[in-house]
Amino acid sequence: MKPLNVIKAARGLQVGLDVLIGALLVLLVATSLADGETHRGWLALGVVAFVGVYVAGRLTVHVSDYSVDAPRGQLWPGGAWMIALGVTWAGLLLLGDAALWMAFPLMFLQMHVLGPRRGVLAVTGTTVLAVAGALHNGLTPVGSVFGPVVGAAVAVGVVLGFEGVVRESQQRQAVIAELTRTRTELARAEREQATAHERERLAREIHDTLAQGFSSINLLLRAADKSLEDGDVATARERIAVARDAAHENLDEARRVVKALAPSGLEATSLTGALERLAAQSTARSDITWHVSVSGEPRELPLTVEATLLRIAQSAAANVVQHSGAARADLTVTYLDGGVALDVVDDGHGFDPGRPAAGAGGFGLPAMRSRIAELGGTLTVESAPDGRSGTALAVYVPLVGTADDTDVATADEPEEERAS
Repeated sequence: MKPLNVIKAARGLQVGLDVLIGALLVLLVATSLADGETHRGWLALGVVAFVGVYVAGRLTVHVSDYSVDAPRGQLWPGGAWMIALGVTWAGLLLLGDAALWMAFPLMFLQMHVLGPRRGVLAVTGTTVLAVAGALHNGLTPVGSVFGPVVGAAVAVGVVLGFEGVVRESQQRQAVIAELTRTRTELARAEREQATAHERERLAREIHDTLAQGFSSINLLLRAADKSLEDGDVATARERIAVARDAAHENLDEARRVVKALAPSGLEATSLTGALERLAAQSTARSDITWHVSVSGEPRELPLTVEATLLRIAQSAAANVVQHSGAARADLTVTYLDGGVALDVVDDGHGFDPGRPAAGAGGFGLPAMRSRIAELGGTLTVESAPDGRSGTALAVYVPLVGTADDTDVATADEPEEERAS
């Protein structure tokens, strides 16, 4: 498809040729009348025939719509039009010298309608006829040859140059269209990627908060039900009260997820305080004794780092409560010069880190790894399903600059996993 400016230029040139041919026909008639030509009847017939052929061709062959890259030179309708124009023009050339100048616009038409190869042949034939007609009408040999040859060279050069510009414009238009399509596809892919990333993030949030909370409530209610079966109403009431508190916390988490997706445990306390609160809640909801310890000089961390570490601690604590069968668990935060580490260790029966726990859905560890990878950190798990090794989960997040910086180091590939 031609660009709009090219179409306008082609139509403008065609209108210019129409005007030029009309003016040359008027000149032909005027000079013939002024010179007292004896073949006025034949001249009038020739002019009418030429005008009729030209107008019929203009109505049939839409020259301005011809594509420079499309096949041209077919016999119908363009080829037939050029032949008819050439024959009627040759007849006019025999009747008047002024018809010689009509060869120039005719050559333009031949080049564009017939294409470069057939057009050059047609222009060559027109040049030969022009020279022969000029000599027949008694013009000087030099002028008879020089004029048509120069006109032919100009016509060929102008048409080829114009079509070269048109071809380059079409190529640029195609490149622009391709870039536009590529940009549109890239934007769509980025939107889809962002949507998928957001879904994954929400899935992690729900898994690490609501799903774990519901699992804890379920365990507490089962324990309360067992206490009722054993006749221990006081313990059952205590379990139900803890389950009620967990339900309230889950409701708060649900509202927070909808509202801001920032860990509620960090709203009014530090990371250490949030971990101590998590340990107290986990101790109250299970028979596991939880301990929190801090190594190094505590300092304020970027919110994204604190939120990620808290989420991982919550998910790990829920897994310990539900699956480990441990009696003791430890949460340790270590502040290092270049980063911060979190370790979660229990003395339970252990598991195979390469396989998800039965009924766990297998989402916890992948979600933790995904969270840490976004911060350029590492996560390692050491455990074995031998019933006595326990489990050690170690997380490390690198930080940039001083303790007051709020930027987290990012990398295309996570660092080497450190030994726990």
